[in-house]
Amino acid sequence: MAFLEFYHITKRFPGVLALDDVSVSVELGTCHALIGENGAGKSTLGKILAGVYTADAGELHFDGRAVRLATPLEARTLGVAMVHQELAFCSNLSVAENLCLGDLPRNWLGWIDRAELHRQASERLASINASIDPDALISSLSTGQEQLVQIAAAVGTGAQVIVMDEPTSSLSLGEMRELFRLVRELKVRGITIIYVSHRMEELFALCDNITVLRDGRHVATEAIAATTPQRVVAQMIGRELLVQNPAHLIKTPGEVKLRVHSLDNPKHFSNVSFEVRAGEIVGMAGLVGAGRSEVAQAILGLDPQAQGAVDVQGKRLTAQSIDSALAAGIGLLPEDRKRQGLVLGLNCRENTSLAALPLLTVAGWVQRGQEKSLVKKFSARLRVKTPSSETCVSTLSGGNQQKIALAKWLARDCGVLIVDEPTRGIDVGAKAEIYHLLDELAGEGCAILMISSELPELIGLCTRILVMREGLVVGEVPRVDFSEARLMELMAGVSSEAA
Repeated sequence: MAFLEFYHITKRFPGVLALDDVSVSVELGTCHALIGENGAGKSTLGKILAGVYTADAGELHFDGRAVRLATPLEARTLGVAMVHQELAFCSNLSVAENLCLGDLPRNWLGWIDRAELHRQASERLASINASIDPDALISSLSTGQEQLVQIAAAVGTGAQVIVMDEPTSSLSLGEMRELFRLVRELKVRGITIIYVSHRMEELFALCDNITVLRDGRHVATEAIAATTPQRVVAQMIGRELLVQNPAHLIKTPGEVKLRVHSLDNPKHFSNVSFEVRAGEIVGMAGLVGAGRSEVAQAILGLDPQAQGAVDVQGKRLTAQSIDSALAAGIGLLPEDRKRQGLVLGLNCRENTSLAALPLLTVAGWVQRGQEKSLVKKFSARLRVKTPSSETCVSTLSGGNQQKIALAKWLARDCGVLIVDEPTRGIDVGAKAEIYHLLDELAGEGCAILMISSELPELIGLCTRILVMREGLVVGEVPRVDFSEARLMELMAGVSSEAA
């Protein structure tokens, strides 16, 4: 039966109609998927339910009665909790303090009861089998651990409805399996899950029903058993998604553009050596904690502890010098676009031109005409959807933010590009556009190192794949030998076969 109902929901933001007369019914004790391209309105719909946003028109019915949720506190009181895609914690507080922040236990004197605080936090973490120290500072946790703390906070409120917005975007394989087990257990308890994700395999493994949104409008709601991934993709983007062999693969790679010699940091990686040629995309696979992102940062000169050498087109870079790396034409699209890839307080124009400012500056003044022309060129090439180049980048969808973070390096005209999880948290349409762009860049002679946890995209795009495990490069797999099974064997260390 319908437990939760959205009736003709409309929501506008400046210059954007985020939701346009959307009606959806959700059954009690089910996992209901919301899917659509970035900007389709799925997260907005979830946030209206969680009291983060208020609808401009329409009604929300909860267990047969109309409700209007103006704040997250009102939603929580009603029994709605949300696991946000963008993690929001007080980084200077402990895990326990963050978990109980809305209702800190106090003793008879009015002081915070530390023992009870620790007990409640431990109980909430244990409810999802998360092995995290309640007394650890949030700032000391990995992104995946932070995501688990947020899930524990939602489950710990005793919510009847939990909205999960891209809950696996930063989780390891083991953490994902634990989340899936938890979702199934919550359904058995009668809890209703609204599950927002771009990962089709998750939705078909976990969800009972699926709602597709496109451009803020409701397209379809169907039982998972009655549809297919191909049908859902076509509904999302309004067309069939054509998958073609990358054009750069038919060309012979050129000269070596990036050569890494014996790169070493005892805490993260050891004796890492490889090369990337002009016109090829070299993949880097590995489990969370294998050291892939740390290697990328060391190449760009961001790791003062790293030892070893990096050559670009035969020229040795100054050790631990980001200026030397940038001058040589290395660009890095980082794993976390929010914290490392963008300046959220700046607009789209300022973020896009940020890395190219030295090339646009004369006598200390930025040449605005050249800047706007450059921004217009790359915004058009990447099909960035934004009301204006002066729009604050923090208001854009995840896919458009990722495009801006990538456009910044294209504007710099980098000959060597390192992309770390380039499609994390973006929809299939935006993924296809980024795949096409990387293929184009390689075809134009760019040397690309692609770090990804999604094996299908590495297999689809790369000429060869390096595999890291526990800080070591344990294998290099040529394209003719690509298979997910082979890569997983090397990543997990379950095969002694030499690569």
